[in-house]
Amino acid sequence: MNEIDLRRFDLNLLVVFEVLMMERNVTRAAERLGRTQSAVSHSLARLRQQLNDPLLIKAGVRMQPTTFALDLLEQARPLLRGMQRVLSPRQIFDPASSRRVFRVAASDFMQTMFADLLARLRSEAPGVAVEWVAPRDPSLLDLAEGQIDLAITPAQSKLPEGISGEAVGTLEWRCFARKGHPAFSRWGVEAWMRWPHLAVRVSDVLTSPVQAAATAAGLERKIAGWVPHFSAIAPILETSDLLATLPSITRTGLGYAYDLDSRRVPFPIAALPHVMLWNKGRSGDPEIAWLRDRLLPIIKRKFAGEKPR
Repeated sequence: MNEIDLRRFDLNLLVVFEVLMMERNVTRAAERLGRTQSAVSHSLARLRQQLNDPLLIKAGVRMQPTTFALDLLEQARPLLRGMQRVLSPRQIFDPASSRRVFRVAASDFMQTMFADLLARLRSEAPGVAVEWVAPRDPSLLDLAEGQIDLAITPAQSKLPEGISGEAVGTLEWRCFARKGHPAFSRWGVEAWMRWPHLAVRVSDVLTSPVQAAATAAGLERKIAGWVPHFSAIAPILETSDLLATLPSITRTGLGYAYDLDSRRVPFPIAALPHVMLWNKGRSGDPEIAWLRDRLLPIIKRKFAGEKPR
């Protein structure tokens, strides 16, 4: 696809596109937008031409989106919400009446953090919603562009321009396995190397400390398989003889519902400091500040409870 010339692109088409993606029907989308059916059809035709993709394909009474349309919606929706917030008249933020949808990026081993946050918001701001999104390599770019509001990530040596942050705590590493795993009866580096491991295939920020520490100690890890998310680890460990070396918070963040045991990693491995990040230009946003004030103590309490033992 040729590069889109934004100077010639009508952003109103994205508004029509979002409604079409929700309704999957031109007639219903036209009713919702207060436009004629022919006008909505014309907008869809313009989008198809400019983006060189059919976007929505007729399948009975509903239209089915293409893969490109689904990707476009994921990127366009937070941009539209951000523009809507910026262009709306300035009002005093009232959590009790707000209908704001926040987007927070955090690893899925922080499930209990998210549950605690939702529980608190239900009493203080029943109309507020939080979308938990998985962190990805360009998460800092998403922050800078306003596509996510907060991110909880491993700390970096230097924050990029335009990003502010605050330390939330440090995680030790532990090795997890099913209860009664024979490796834990005589635990040490030999057992750690002997038994095959399960690993998470995510950003190198999370996976490299284990490999780097093992290499520095002259150890080799046998990896039997990879999974895309931390939440996939626990059920597999519970029914297998695999080991997994993970951040310690996994014990309460994911392993609480499974019959797992854990031990300290039997060789030196640096702890993993984490930070909460946000867009520096939005530091004065009362809504973002409000969410930070609610989330920070929850995160710090979770991390403080993960002392090595």
